[in-house]
Amino acid sequence: MAMTEKGQRWVPYEETLAQPTDPGVVRRILAYSEDLMCVENRFETGAEGKLHSHPHTQITYVLEGEFAFTIDGETRVVRKGDTLLKENGVVHGCVCLKPGALLDIFTPMRKDFV
Repeated sequence: MAMTEKGQRWVPYEETLAQPTDPGVVRRILAYSEDLMCVENRFETGAEGKLHSHPHTQITYVLEGEFAFTIDGETRVVRKGDTLLKENGVVHGCVCLKPGALLDIFTPMRKDFV
């Protein structure tokens, strides 16, 4: 497996690199350009996406599982099919309640991920 390259037109999932990040979290960088990035994060129960902020707008789509998400001090439980908007600079994070996966879209790309 190799790291996905910026501008790579075809990104077969089975060829993406699974990168452990925090305990119980695995990230896969999917397709991306300078202006847009698609990332999958898989979580085990109890794993956390620690509270943080960044200078990117981010939309998260819940692929599966259940998460307690906090955005700008408000916490809600989200499940498969739900979407969340985190504009640049907004503090956000989550705790996985049931094993699952999130699809994150960032604009611009997260240079700190590659």
